[in-house]
Amino acid sequence: MANMNLYSRGDKGFVIANMILIGLFALSTLYPFIYIASMSLSSGFAAQAGTVVLTPVDLTVAAYGKVLSEPQFWISYRNTFIYTIGGTVMSLIIIIPGAYALSRPQLYGRRFWNLMVAFTMWFNAGLIPFFLNMRDLHLLDSYFGIIIAFACNAFNIILLRNFFESIPSSFEEAARMDGANDFQVLRKVYVPLSKPAIATVTLFCIVARWNGFFWAMVLLQDENKIPLQVYLRHVITELSDDEQFAATLIDAPYSVDTVTAAIVVCSIIPVLLIYPFVQKYFNKGILLGGVKE
Repeated sequence: MANMNLYSRGDKGFVIANMILIGLFALSTLYPFIYIASMSLSSGFAAQAGTVVLTPVDLTVAAYGKVLSEPQFWISYRNTFIYTIGGTVMSLIIIIPGAYALSRPQLYGRRFWNLMVAFTMWFNAGLIPFFLNMRDLHLLDSYFGIIIAFACNAFNIILLRNFFESIPSSFEEAARMDGANDFQVLRKVYVPLSKPAIATVTLFCIVARWNGFFWAMVLLQDENKIPLQVYLRHVITELSDDEQFAATLIDAPYSVDTVTAAIVVCSIIPVLLIYPFVQKYFNKGILLGGVKE
């Protein structure tokens, strides 16, 4: 931290006010995670009584035992990994070559194609036409439909395109002199030099796929194909109204609230584990890919 003696009285007040505001913002961001974690470790009675505020009340892991004993939880967890890994790989297969093509000055109609990609960020066909299109392509209620339907994201293409454009052309010229074609230039020059941007785009794809809910709920009817987020909704909406399930919770050490919180905690753990490994690339990828020189 900088020496406060170097600041004037007004500057000191400004720095202190900023620190306080940033601290409050950090607490407001962290509190929902802390609350959910505390709820998942509290007893069902404490959760229903509303006594859980910051720390667990009547500490217990019964909710996790209930969640981990449900076969449907593991099925939906597996499906989420399938959609996340398969969807991210499919997205990178489309995004990387697409961004490379749009970054080439010699691309015929380059301005038009860039405009068309950017256009999709603000305008689309709409919910019903998209659903009808998926139905006509026989992609409803299928793993491949969820993986391929959302593989292309205009923002990620533009972000990676800007990064490609920031790479000095001398690298490409040297590869061309050695007889490299476009695919070799992309694979041996641009991809190795673009690890920060690719890591950033990969993280965006992973988070978007992992949190995918609405279209998975709409397009998937088979419970053996739903992801974890849709399963969480089923727990909240169906089990809460299930009188038989509610009767089993009278003497149970967990409740619908604690079970739901436990599922939420389990659902965010993989993303929390992945983020530290890509964090070192994240800021660099955003800064270099988000600014066009």
